[in-house]
Amino acid sequence: MDKFKAIKRASILGVIGNLFLLVIKAIVGIFTNSQAMLADAFNSASDVFSSIMTFIGNRIASKPSDDDHNLGHGKAEYIYSMLISIAMLFLGYQVIKSSISSLINNNKVEFSIWLVVVCGITLFVKVSLFIYTHYLCKKHNNLLLIANSKDHLNDCMITFLNLVACLLSLKKIYFVDGVVGILISLWIFYTAYKIFIDSYDVLMDKAISNETREEVYKVIKKYKDIKKVTHFNATPVGYQYQISFTIFVDGKMSTFDSHKIANDLEKEIGNKFPEIYLTVIHVNPLEEKKK
Repeated sequence: MDKFKAIKRASILGVIGNLFLLVIKAIVGIFTNSQAMLADAFNSASDVFSSIMTFIGNRIASKPSDDDHNLGHGKAEYIYSMLISIAMLFLGYQVIKSSISSLINNNKVEFSIWLVVVCGITLFVKVSLFIYTHYLCKKHNNLLLIANSKDHLNDCMITFLNLVACLLSLKKIYFVDGVVGILISLWIFYTAYKIFIDSYDVLMDKAISNETREEVYKVIKKYKDIKKVTHFNATPVGYQYQISFTIFVDGKMSTFDSHKIANDLEKEIGNKFPEIYLTVIHVNPLEEKKK
């Protein structure tokens, strides 16, 4: 449950921080006619929505399994992630349309020290959120936390570009403002695509990675009494996997000994692979070949 509490705290802090940034960016962006700042404000609006969806998805995903949901509610995280990605695609379209219009019409940014101040505040807030979520990532190795951590870091880079556009306006170089707005929108599109694909893969029961699969096979091979392995399957459940496979042992082996091998193997896999929350092993006797 510590993982779910950590995601809850991170999402609440994300909502508060991004809502604050959204307000100050929107106000300064409107008064200075900065498309880059307005695009950054839209990005913060997207971050607020994402944090809210993360909070709701995490709350549902934290519910234990029941009679109607035998494998728990973990996939709720990815359903809400997909909703986030669709909203971000719409947002990216609005931002790029506005930025292109700014370039075509040669809109001029009215420099204000407040643009610099807002960029400075944004960098401080985002760096703080990144450090906090990055710490939680290392502790819990959770996909939602990893995504939030990367999002905060990328927002820092976007704000830095915004600051560059702001300072260049002092030299009467205005086109950079629209270009930065376009770059931000392209980043929103890219992030939305990544979230959509990651969510889609889990919801469509994408198999466990080949690297993890090979590592599991290495563990199995340590058991000399296991003669053959078949029917290896992996089903994603939230951010973890349930795996199952069939092992073949000597047909003369007692039922107790063969199932002890399976039980020991299940425990070892569970201890070694945090991404695997349940291992189900079916035991079959291996028939001797007739001479």
